[in-house]
Amino acid sequence: MTDEKERTYKIMSWLKLYLPIYLVLYMLVTFVLPTYRTYKKTGVNPITFGKSDNAHDYIGFVMKLLIALLFIAVLMFSLSEKVYNYLVPIGYLQTYFLQIAGITIIHIALVWICTAQLQMGNSWRIGIDEENKTGLVTKGIFSISRNPIFLGMIVSVLGLFFIIPNALTFFIALTTYFIIQVQIRLEETFLTREHGKQYQEYKQKTKRLL
Repeated sequence: MTDEKERTYKIMSWLKLYLPIYLVLYMLVTFVLPTYRTYKKTGVNPITFGKSDNAHDYIGFVMKLLIALLFIAVLMFSLSEKVYNYLVPIGYLQTYFLQIAGITIIHIALVWICTAQLQMGNSWRIGIDEENKTGLVTKGIFSISRNPIFLGMIVSVLGLFFIIPNALTFFIALTTYFIIQVQIRLEETFLTREHGKQYQEYKQKTKRLL
């Protein structure tokens, strides 16, 4: 076994244990805890996606489906090589370098998302809140990107694709990018209506993602 293959094998063995733990931690830190914190401070449920048949709620449904598929991909990878083969692994991308890059990326993205959420404070929402007015956050990370949390989510799924490159994680990464682009545009329309000139000026000096 060459040094490259041996390093890849060792890190794959470690990832089979670590990735499920990371994914649960990611969901806790980026969704569960901020939701609890915001609700406790404001009494407002920050999760605004409902069950109606409009574009906004449909996007919420697709996002939930993508999260479920991500858990399925990670669990199939961790269970056994035979089960994982059903996801059609992309062998030539399964390298030590890409795995290290992916591991680095997902942890940087996690810190980035958490920082953005803290800087949003009580304005943090999952989706568009039509009922409770929130302030426009433009400082800190938001002076670099108008949508740093969405950027972190895109980078997170890209990093997971680098770690376990297969047909399903490729589909998840691609679909996540496009569904987030649609959601961003819905939110831009809402924010323009809510904040008017202030948001228009913010748009002119700060990029949508990066």
